[in-house]
Amino acid sequence: MTAANAQMTTTGEDSAAASHGTVVILLASFQGAEFIQAQLDSIAAQSHRDWQLIVSDDGSRDGTRDIVSRFAAGFSEGKISLIDGPQSGATQNFLHLVQQAPANRTLAFCDQDDVWFPDKLARAMAHLARIAGAGHYAARTVITDDDLRPVARSRQFRRKFGFRNALVQACMAGNTSVFNPAAANLLKQGAAAARRAGVESHDWWAYQLTSGAGATLIHDEVPALFYRQHRHSTMGRNDTPRAMAARLAQLFAGAYGGWLSANLQALGAVGNLLTGENRRLVADVDAALPLPGPQAARALRRLGLYRHTRAGTAALYAAAAVGRLRQPRSPST
Repeated sequence: MTAANAQMTTTGEDSAAASHGTVVILLASFQGAEFIQAQLDSIAAQSHRDWQLIVSDDGSRDGTRDIVSRFAAGFSEGKISLIDGPQSGATQNFLHLVQQAPANRTLAFCDQDDVWFPDKLARAMAHLARIAGAGHYAARTVITDDDLRPVARSRQFRRKFGFRNALVQACMAGNTSVFNPAAANLLKQGAAAARRAGVESHDWWAYQLTSGAGATLIHDEVPALFYRQHRHSTMGRNDTPRAMAARLAQLFAGAYGGWLSANLQALGAVGNLLTGENRRLVADVDAALPLPGPQAARALRRLGLYRHTRAGTAALYAAAAVGRLRQPRSPST
């Protein structure tokens, strides 16, 4: 696979269907000087021209802010904003960006070290324009090395995307995610609770909240960007046998149970945004996790939680059965 044939172009049908609304791009930066210019240039090259960019920098000392400022100087005032992040890690920075974003706009998450294909926003907007109500778009990626040499395409998921999957697996890639205004407003209403709960991953939380609220989920099989893998990547690729084995092993690490607990806390705080069925599901999962291992595993199985592979689902139930998903509860909870 070459860089040339990996970059898809927008079809005439997609162009005709595309919404003409503004997309507000949310870029969380930290010590990104080595790669951020390429990402900024790919944003400037988007065929969907109606965009604004908010960069929340988490205290970079390597010239990242200067690069963003020089880039912003080439556009009209207000097109690009550089704000200070909370300096509490990438997830908190993205949630902070959601809070700072204007209401009633399409939002797009953006990582500092990827490179978007020119039709990335246009494809997302075309897909979202075809649905009614809240919509969350994500896509596959082309995985590259740190010099943007393509290595492989990201995994193609075959099972249904939905809340029973979202509760236990993050697979709507944040670096490709675009949310129409209805979905974006859900995120804005839920971001404060997510920050307080200390959720592990902004994109996992976003998948949970949008699916829990009944949004339409779109997972595009056409790649949207070059997903650069380098030594400082916050989240690495998940498509190799070693990577998949490592992620399954996380199910048996105590941290995973803590992540589930934080996610449930964040969702429970905004239960009014969820459908009635999914609000009950959150309560049922929350009640199941503290049970003795075998009971917890049986309860989660009855609730129909699943990961996208049979091995992953089996590992989830096995981790529950041996008590690895249990978290201590304070007397007040």
